[in-house]
Amino acid sequence: MIEIELPAHLRTLGKLGGGRLFLVVEAPHTLGRAMDALEKQWPDLRGTLRDHLTGKRRPFIRFYACGQDLSLEAWDYLLPEEVVSGKEPLLLIGAIAGG
Repeated sequence: MIEIELPAHLRTLGKLGGGRLFLVVEAPHTLGRAMDALEKQWPDLRGTLRDHLTGKRRPFIRFYACGQDLSLEAWDYLLPEEVVSGKEPLLLIGAIAGG
């Protein structure tokens, strides 16, 4: 089971409450399948992580796992075994811009 951590504003938007989310992701355990499972289980998040039309990651959403920035990886990127086994979370971070 994959554990996903979302920032507070995305938990609020998705009406998820506090804490972490746990997802069942079908093999192969890719970044795209994790996003599919997240949006399927919490449909209010659709369009906030990926563009509705292009399916591309929104510019200010970042993905991290095991100390690595996965934000620029393709959707078919295989998640690290530590994430797939639940030892490490997949972090979704909403970047902040401004001056």
